[in-house]
Amino acid sequence: MMGMRAKKICMAMLLIVGGIVAVFLAHRKVAEKITEEEYQRFLDGEVPAMKENGKNKNFIPAATIRELVDKVSRPRKIVLMVTAGDPVDELVDQLLPHLSLGDIVIDGGNSDFRDTDRRVRFMESRGIWFVGCGISGGAEGALNGPSIMPGGSVEAWPFIKDMLQSIAAKLEDGSPCCRWIGSGGSGHFVKMVHNGIEYGDMQLIAEMYAILKQALGLGNDEISRLFELWNHGDLNSYLIEITALILRYKEKSGEYLVDKIRDVARQKGTGRWCIEVALNEGEPLTLITEAVYARMLSALPEIRREAASCYPDNITEKWHDTDFSVDMARDALYVSKMISYAQGFSLLQRASSHYGWHLDCASIAYIWQNGCIIRSAFLRKIVSAYKKDPFLGNLLFDDYFKNTVISLQNGWRTLISRGLFSGIPLPCMTAGLTYFDGLRTENSTANLIQAQRDFFGAHTYERTDADSGVFFHTDWKNF
Repeated sequence: MMGMRAKKICMAMLLIVGGIVAVFLAHRKVAEKITEEEYQRFLDGEVPAMKENGKNKNFIPAATIRELVDKVSRPRKIVLMVTAGDPVDELVDQLLPHLSLGDIVIDGGNSDFRDTDRRVRFMESRGIWFVGCGISGGAEGALNGPSIMPGGSVEAWPFIKDMLQSIAAKLEDGSPCCRWIGSGGSGHFVKMVHNGIEYGDMQLIAEMYAILKQALGLGNDEISRLFELWNHGDLNSYLIEITALILRYKEKSGEYLVDKIRDVARQKGTGRWCIEVALNEGEPLTLITEAVYARMLSALPEIRREAASCYPDNITEKWHDTDFSVDMARDALYVSKMISYAQGFSLLQRASSHYGWHLDCASIAYIWQNGCIIRSAFLRKIVSAYKKDPFLGNLLFDDYFKNTVISLQNGWRTLISRGLFSGIPLPCMTAGLTYFDGLRTENSTANLIQAQRDFFGAHTYERTDADSGVFFHTDWKNF
């Protein structure tokens, strides 16, 4: 008899469809309804969840790991949908004795790409193909098809391509939002960066909500109409769309639900992983980092409450030039979004070079256009940019991005400065603007920092009038 933890893990694999774990098709709503009690009855031969939810859906029950494996035709294709970390390793260990050469195991959870890379190498050493498959789409993606980012053992791709692409979201021309990403942990890495960009998008929208509500004094319905209007332009996206719906939602009492939700934002870890990797790669992921920090700060309500009592509200009056400010708000949100994606794709390129993944940035942006949480019309611009130049050093160097930032930056700067002067926290917008200004600064002040480091720690420095890579040290106290 398996232990309780193993039982819970196994629950995610009790039902299969032609080799696919039924839970992978989340819209079937089967796994959600398998309780501990039902699991025990399952072992006794009763499958109430199956009877209730699996009628006419070609689900095949399996009470044990061995039975599941035996019922799948070779080469077996088994998808795991379990919590990242140890549960994946535990389930792999249970599966391995029953698998045959050439079988395929797909991890469809939000695993750390470093764990996936390790699992790929481990399973390949035993003749089993392992795929780390990033999946994005939430509840709607489960219903209508998600964006799928498979990577790992490339030998597996011909056997799983049709299966994954058949359940993926589709673009207007019928193309699936699922393409092979690369080797090792690349699939889960791309999903991690996707989630980091998602953090940035959500925080930017929240900052704009603060400006519209606090500075311009707009009500929820007015803000909702603005977001709805913006959703028909360059800002068209799933997150803008649902924000408009959220803001106008009222309870039976007639009160807005959003005003009753506690302002503590939670996170599952992919945002932090993104920051860690960016630090390791030397990539300035400033906007996304601030989005993660904003959630951390939101999780300190007692501290914020005490600080609020110490420091009064700085917003002394509402902004009066509403029409102009609204236009600036739209433009500032769009340019900030550009910065966020530029940073995310720069991290993808840096990691691709480091790990030898040969990531196709145009292809990645392509499969994000539908099914996933960050789907937006804006992604078409990114696809176009990387198709024109697959080795583009930074998205901000593309003509469309360059011209847009130049044309909108005055409003962007004005809105941020006015917001900060009014005491509205704009961590992501500010970080985005600071990154942009730092990026375009050809001669920075890092020369002074290097001199300081050499003064107190003899860390040496390079000279502008000498070859790169030649280092100098000065006894600064004797001159």
